[in-house]
Amino acid sequence: MICISTKTRLTWYSITVFLSSAILLVLEITAGRLIAPYVGVTIYSWTSIIGVILAGLSLGNWLGGRWADRGADERSTGIALALAALTSLLSLFTLTLIAPLLQASQLDLISSSFAYVLCLFFLPSLLLGIPTPLLTTLALRIDDRTGHIVGRMHALAALGSILGTFVTGFLLIQYFGSRTVVVIASLILFLLAIPFLYRSSRGVLASLVIFGLISVLLVQTKQGFDSPCDAESNYFCLRVVDASDEAPYGQARALVLDHLLHGINHETAGDMLISPYVHLMQALVEQHFAATDLHRLNYYFAGGGSYTQPRAIKQQYPEASVTIAELDPLVTKTVAQSMYVDTDDFDIRHGDARALLWHEEDASFDVIVTDAFHDIAIPYHLVTLEYIQLARSKLKPGGLYTTNVVDAFPDPKMVKSILNTLRQVFAHVDVWVDQIPQQPMRMTYVISASQAKIHDDLLRSTSGFQRQWFRINQPLAKTGTALNDLPVFSDDYVPVERMISSLLLTTEGL
Repeated sequence: MICISTKTRLTWYSITVFLSSAILLVLEITAGRLIAPYVGVTIYSWTSIIGVILAGLSLGNWLGGRWADRGADERSTGIALALAALTSLLSLFTLTLIAPLLQASQLDLISSSFAYVLCLFFLPSLLLGIPTPLLTTLALRIDDRTGHIVGRMHALAALGSILGTFVTGFLLIQYFGSRTVVVIASLILFLLAIPFLYRSSRGVLASLVIFGLISVLLVQTKQGFDSPCDAESNYFCLRVVDASDEAPYGQARALVLDHLLHGINHETAGDMLISPYVHLMQALVEQHFAATDLHRLNYYFAGGGSYTQPRAIKQQYPEASVTIAELDPLVTKTVAQSMYVDTDDFDIRHGDARALLWHEEDASFDVIVTDAFHDIAIPYHLVTLEYIQLARSKLKPGGLYTTNVVDAFPDPKMVKSILNTLRQVFAHVDVWVDQIPQQPMRMTYVISASQAKIHDDLLRSTSGFQRQWFRINQPLAKTGTALNDLPVFSDDYVPVERMISSLLLTTEGL
């Protein structure tokens, strides 16, 4: 060490424990963003992240303690920190290698999530587990206040973890992007290692520098520093891609959030609904309100996404009122800049859709559309009985509620539970699809609910593409799990992962 006084050493040991613990949590939070474009964001992906990193940390703590008992010194701490920096940086290189392999594999979402995290962050978390017990032991060699030193180091490690969590989640990712955060974390770890390596041989220092340069070159060669995202928020990796092949003519763009395509917008035809399920949700509105003035309807959208259906509504019915609750302001900014959407046409509220709907005290809507589901990650609070009751209270007497859900075919347990839940509030609830598959698959269902009955089992489009959709209430009741065996969702009990387990445990969910 450069400084030799006891007080200075203890201070530097404390700073190192604090910062290394903070960086471990920085990497943990960033891991969720790095793998999201490949496996999305679910409770299972976060379970893998937390479990793998805790496993690495625990093993590192054990190894650090044993290493300290066998005579490890300050240089050992420097080596552990330097290697943690190298492996953290190399995680960007590793991602470029394993992503193509895992995407081409037959692994389910749970196994894929675990494999990503294990390959990327197990070694960095193990190495970052070493400094705390090692430095605690070194501190006890120069200060015999055992309780004071041990308590201090544990407290600083916990405070560092808290700081790393909040700073990364609230600031770093949305301002710098996940890959830049990893690079910054690696650089800080290298800087922390330098004082501990001051007395090391030139060979050790030269080796670490060479390995560092090689790591940078490897990451750069595989374009590991290049993010797949056009922009990153605290919620999503956002990309806008060309989707002109999906349109019958002209140019079209699609919004991709993490690894799910959320909608396609045509450049000039604002009322073109390319995605069948979006077209269906608007067709249900036209069917339900066929005898009324569609120009005067008042809509509430729980989730904006690509703003495709709201844009089509304002194109066809300029006098309609459209309120949109979109969680992520960057989604709104992106669709305004790149998805041909004039956001001035809508009353946009940024925040949680349920909370915002609750605050609409004097509002009364003709249509409420819940389109906030992100891939197979379900916002629990938007499928419960309490939310449905809230939505019903904000609907006019003849209002319509619609939602879309990604689930398995032919036994969509999630859809069936939502059906059970909606039936507690609405007299008529229907499930619709645009096709009847011939084999098990993942598909998008649309559910409509109101106090009025739709008589026909076959719904045909009256505008746009010539399409038809099928009501499948009866086949659902006769296929797979019985409706009575599935729960009504409530705020106290929302087992959505169990309902969509077939998507999580098979390749159908990818």
